Amino acid sequence: MLAVNADDLGRNRAATDRILECYRSQRITSTSAMVFMADSSRAAELARECGIDVGLHLNFSEPLTGEWVGDSVRRDHERVRSFLRKSKYALLVYNPFLRASFRNLFRAQWEEFIRLYGRRPSRIDGHQHLHLCSNVLADRLIPRGTRVRRSFSFEAGERNYFNVRYRRIVDRVLSHRYLLTDYFFALSQNLAINSLRRVVNVSSSCAVELMCHPEVNREYDLIKSTAYIELVRGHASLC
Repeated sequence: MLAVNADDLGRNRAATDRILECYRSQRITSTSAMVFMADSSRAAELARECGIDVGLHLNFSEPLTGEWVGDSVRRDHERVRSFLRKSKYALLVYNPFLRASFRNLFRAQWEEFIRLYGRRPSRIDGHQHLHLCSNVLADRLIPRGTRVRRSFSFEAGERNYFNVRYRRIVDRVLSHRYLLTDYFFALSQNLAINSLRRVVNVSSSCAVELMCHPEVNREYDLIKSTAYIELVRGHASLC
């Protein structure tokens, strides 16, 4: 089974429009929405109209561009964002001084999603994969039993030993509390048809999520191509 999920619904009008265009033309299966962003409200209305499956795309790193965001949410977001931007390894560090800020941000985004979409998110993932940062995992902010995006999947030799070992540990922790696919890949790393074919072949016997960003021209062009639709047809549950 292949799920083709488009990230960043609601981030801005361009991202929203391309994602919904790809869904209507049967190129993707689902999307993940950002809240408290410039196009979040319009995106929710359009997504409800077309019936696309929507999860929550947690945002701890990109400025909140929505017009109606509470001061306390902005303060917590800026504190968390400043910490995570200090180093590419910051997500590995548990910051006890930001425990309340992470918890408040998660709750605010969860509740805003429910307000916009009228239901709980069907799954959780994160902008820049930060739903897997140490503060979120250690404090178990995501409710047990939720569908959660796992770590990236790589072939042997694609990443160093410590990188692979860390990802396996994270996935093991996730598997005890959450529902995961068997593999997770990014379209940006599989733009060559032969590489994408390998991902699709894996989905013949396993549950695979393929993340895409239609706002990015290279990804959009591939998603809209004949070669792409011929390759994924029969593997993805396209509308």
